[in-house]
Amino acid sequence: MRRLDGVTTTVTAGTDPRITRVGGWLRRLKIDELPQLVNVVLGEMSIVGPRPDVAGWADLLEGPDRVVLSVRPGITGPASVAFRHEEDMLDAADDPEVYNREVIWPEKVRLNRNYVEGWSLREDVRWILATVTSVLARGDSR
Repeated sequence: MRRLDGVTTTVTAGTDPRITRVGGWLRRLKIDELPQLVNVVLGEMSIVGPRPDVAGWADLLEGPDRVVLSVRPGITGPASVAFRHEEDMLDAADDPEVYNREVIWPEKVRLNRNYVEGWSLREDVRWILATVTSVLARGDSR
């Protein structure tokens, strides 16, 4: 992505003018996630877990929802699979910032909290397979 004067939001819709042509291609194929494998090797992230959020969002977690901060962030997980096409959802919204804050964010928190509270190795394997399946799904590369 590139910086644009006057654009201060951290919410990124698919048609966001900050996304470069190459960046859009990398994002669609989820290749932009590969550098995070270095973070996994360094022990800073896990393969499966709640996705790390941009600055400010984790600060909004309250009470029992803060449990998602007790585990290493992951490259994939339930919220990543559920919101695989988040950029398209934001494109379709009248106000992407509001839609993210009122619809997407609360659902991601719910999914991530359920993941942490019900963690099992079997579920991690299931989320890895679901992620691979969603990336390889026919017609998904647009």
